[in-house]
Amino acid sequence: MSRRPIAFCASLALLGIVTTAVLWSSPDSGPSDFALTELPIPPFPPRITEGSTYETCLATLAGDPISAVTLSETWEADGGGEGALHCHGLALIAVGKPADGASELEQLSQHSAAPPMARATVLAQAAQARLMVAQPDMAVTDASMALKLSPADTELFIMLGTAESMRGRLQQAVDDVSAALRLEAGRTDALVLRAVMRRKLNQLDLAQADVSQALTLDPDDADALLERGILRQRMGDPEGARADWEHARVVDPTTITADLAEQNLSLLEAGPLRQ
Repeated sequence: MSRRPIAFCASLALLGIVTTAVLWSSPDSGPSDFALTELPIPPFPPRITEGSTYETCLATLAGDPISAVTLSETWEADGGGEGALHCHGLALIAVGKPADGASELEQLSQHSAAPPMARATVLAQAAQARLMVAQPDMAVTDASMALKLSPADTELFIMLGTAESMRGRLQQAVDDVSAALRLEAGRTDALVLRAVMRRKLNQLDLAQADVSQALTLDPDDADALLERGILRQRMGDPEGARADWEHARVVDPTTITADLAEQNLSLLEAGPLRQ
């Protein structure tokens, strides 16, 4: 059974792919992909410990992370233990210091007496923070250690695959995301993620199969539509690409995905001389 220790909504964005419009001068400099999204503020269960101060500190993260830093530091000085350390690491991430927060979470996971699943959650949070500051080697270490503690975790395999992709180990990344899909076949985000990786490996037929499956599951998945449009453009079907990007643009016009679809449509309108 899958568990999501953190909301890993940045998977598609963290591949180190182009995030602004570019000229289509080569197969590797194609239309715009996924853009970097903000780090979702944890925590998600299971908690590392229990207690009213811990819950108060965690509840403060989303609305006032600076206060959460102060509260956790004061609590730690008063002997708050693992709860204070966990909240402080998360608060550092929330105020824009993800590397510092990740380091604190990594140390906590090594010394914690909490159950394996809770320690895996802490490592997953650290891994995501490492990805957000482009430290994929450390993210691979964190996610791999977390998988030893929670070996049937879909989200961790996706995170590991994202980190491997950022390292340029695309086939290993495909294998990791494939492991996630064996655990949870209906994950459209994982299917699109694997499609992106396979496209970058020039495995266009396999990428097309992944994105087609994602759109069978959800015909209005904007990321899948954006990716299928890129594949169609690569495979010489500009009108198909146009249809997909127009669809992606209207699914939710306020998203970054819609903005990228708009950029790709503009490039398409520029014509062959710009390609």
